[in-house]
Amino acid sequence: MERHEQIEKSVLGSMLSEPYLIVDGGVKQDFFNSQIHKNIFDCMQALLAKKRPVDYVTLLTMMAPEALGGANYLASLVNFASPTKFDQYVDMMREAWKNREKNKILIQAQEGDWEIGAIQQAFEKLENEGHAGSETSIKMDLVRMGERPYEEMLHVPGVPTGLNDVDKLLDGFQPAELIVIAARPSMGKTDTLNHFALHAGLAGYKPIIFSLEMSRTSMIDRFIAIMGGYNRLRMRNPYTYFTDKQKANWLPTLARLNEANIHIDDSAGLTVSQMRAVTRKIMHTEPKLKPIVFIDYLQIIRSESKSHNRTETIGQISNELKQMAKEFNCPVICLSQLNRGVEARDNKRPIMSDLRDSGNIEQDADVIGFLYRDDYYNKETDRPGLLEINIAKHRNGPTGTATIRYVKETGILHNIKWD
Repeated sequence: MERHEQIEKSVLGSMLSEPYLIVDGGVKQDFFNSQIHKNIFDCMQALLAKKRPVDYVTLLTMMAPEALGGANYLASLVNFASPTKFDQYVDMMREAWKNREKNKILIQAQEGDWEIGAIQQAFEKLENEGHAGSETSIKMDLVRMGERPYEEMLHVPGVPTGLNDVDKLLDGFQPAELIVIAARPSMGKTDTLNHFALHAGLAGYKPIIFSLEMSRTSMIDRFIAIMGGYNRLRMRNPYTYFTDKQKANWLPTLARLNEANIHIDDSAGLTVSQMRAVTRKIMHTEPKLKPIVFIDYLQIIRSESKSHNRTETIGQISNELKQMAKEFNCPVICLSQLNRGVEARDNKRPIMSDLRDSGNIEQDADVIGFLYRDDYYNKETDRPGLLEINIAKHRNGPTGTATIRYVKETGILHNIKWD
């Protein structure tokens, strides 16, 4: 009981520190076991409905102090705040509530001599009540579509990739889709991710990047190199190696990069739940801008699963990423490693079976793209500086390969104008 009380305190404390969680957290009053906590949550909702600030002072104006545990108790709740564990704790509260309700059903069934079918029906109803309800009938959808053949359809593309041939295949990155970009090391995965993020930001979206391996400083330097066309080796000591023109262009480059509104979290070992919490918080800082999430990379996301089977673990993570895309109705682009089987073949262009610890990646992803540079393997190639992006899976559209120019020294990706 003490453990459960601590969880409830953490959920309430997180709501006090991040009031948007009161509405967005999916919490119901019944999830709380403590009556005091039920009262506090009820007051929080009432304050939010009245568009008043939610803090321990305003809470004390809503109900007698003893009904809320007292002023000191309310003030101490913020010490238990843990927004990154919020979703996990709410799930635990929901399961505990279900177990309490199941016990009540079993007691009622025993006292009322219920039939097995009635008990099963009560359990099914309970499962449905544990989550926010949604409209399931298609009647109103059909009514809204009545005039569809007689109205010119407004085409709304997805988030632009900045690469014409990729946009032709995908029509931009689509909301609620999980996009996996996979390659062997040194193919340009991170530079490709940075290109997509930069163009999304300049197009008016909010790129949120989880750089689980590379530091925030290194990522920012890469963005500056792309935006300013700077050689990354020279950026190690710009005072010595930059020309006067490059130095003069430095501040304008930073100003243009700032317009992309990029957010970078370089915390190591994040779970998908923690990334969801960070994304939700960033979304509420500028709610007018639609988010797009980038993750570098899938295999180093920390799992909350207790399974020791790597394939099962990666499968769970890919499923959680897909649910994250659906929850925020935004594209989630995640980089992925490929296994070493690629190196053993004569044709080293990746195929679906090369996905490392593939689990359910192929099943969960809406789009899977493979990166390949021939000049990495063949120094005598007739295709130097070209990067192939092979869209091998596209759940809602065509597949195909887009070839672009990749300048490794700056990390810039260019469209190619074919004759």
